[in-house]
Amino acid sequence: MTTYDDRASLTDLTAVVERVRESVEGVIEGKPEVVRLSLTVLLAEGHLLIEDVPGVGKTMLAKALARSIDCSVQRIQFTPDLLPSDITGVSIWDQQRRDFEFKPGAIFAQVVIGDEINRASPKTQSALLESMEERQVTIDGDTYELPSPFMVVATQNPVEMEGTYPLPEAQRDRFMARVSVGYPSAEAELQMLDVHGGVSPLEDLQPVAHAHEILKLIEAVRGVHVAEPVRRYVVDLVGATRTHPDLRLGASPRATLHLLRAAKASAALSGREYALPDDVQALAVAVLAHRLLPTAQAQLGRRTSEQVVEEILQRTPVPAAPQPQSGFGGLGRGVPAYPQQPPRRL
Repeated sequence: MTTYDDRASLTDLTAVVERVRESVEGVIEGKPEVVRLSLTVLLAEGHLLIEDVPGVGKTMLAKALARSIDCSVQRIQFTPDLLPSDITGVSIWDQQRRDFEFKPGAIFAQVVIGDEINRASPKTQSALLESMEERQVTIDGDTYELPSPFMVVATQNPVEMEGTYPLPEAQRDRFMARVSVGYPSAEAELQMLDVHGGVSPLEDLQPVAHAHEILKLIEAVRGVHVAEPVRRYVVDLVGATRTHPDLRLGASPRATLHLLRAAKASAALSGREYALPDDVQALAVAVLAHRLLPTAQAQLGRRTSEQVVEEILQRTPVPAAPQPQSGFGGLGRGVPAYPQQPPRRL
């Protein structure tokens, strides 16, 4: 739990997020909501899936986020001939030592960029399962811990495009959120021509935050308070996906945990030490939709998972604001479960 003394540190660390946000937005024009969601996933210790058509800046968003933080970065170009050992690493026989020596793969980095992840075979995609969930890699019976913080930022093209493999359900479920960059507005695209017309802004992008600062902020996010009605609201939303007639596969318990963590990170980004139903509602589509499988009838009726989640948000009762509580863990001044004014955004 966050104590009274921790609140000042949370306020100070939001300045770190502001620097990272400004750095990324200097590269990605006109997409502040996409940048905010990326930072939310980073602080919630999740992984981000960026899905859209080619050429809208998916890889550039991933690179800008990675380069804005002073940490180790590895990029993996997923192709049909990529092997699982190219990702996780391989044990090589050392003639001098007369023993096997482990050569780490590209997954051993704090930020891993998986470009066009759905162009690799399902066998290769499965090499990410253990690392994304348990933050470790097991090779030849030996387990190797991954560095911290650890985040996979993967891009993919829509499944109807040439040469793509659909991600398995277990793989999609490990991504905390899915975001679509989308086409820029006319003004943003005109500004992009001025900024990107000569050289890429990625060339001059310098780190504006250290990995240890991100770790401190992640620790502060863990202490964000979530009232019992808000937790129950999260459970109700996820539970509604499992009984909806238009879905043949609802969200998993992992999705419930991811939605709660993302809501806490969103509250921290807004400078609050407590989560609101608004935080949950704002993130529900991004966190839940990519995990759901519509029925055949829903697909024939052109019903998307996003539309189903929006419908569930409309039907699920929002918890009423309770009385102010007596602080985190009984320490410090009282902390209201819901503010009296709209949350401040970074």
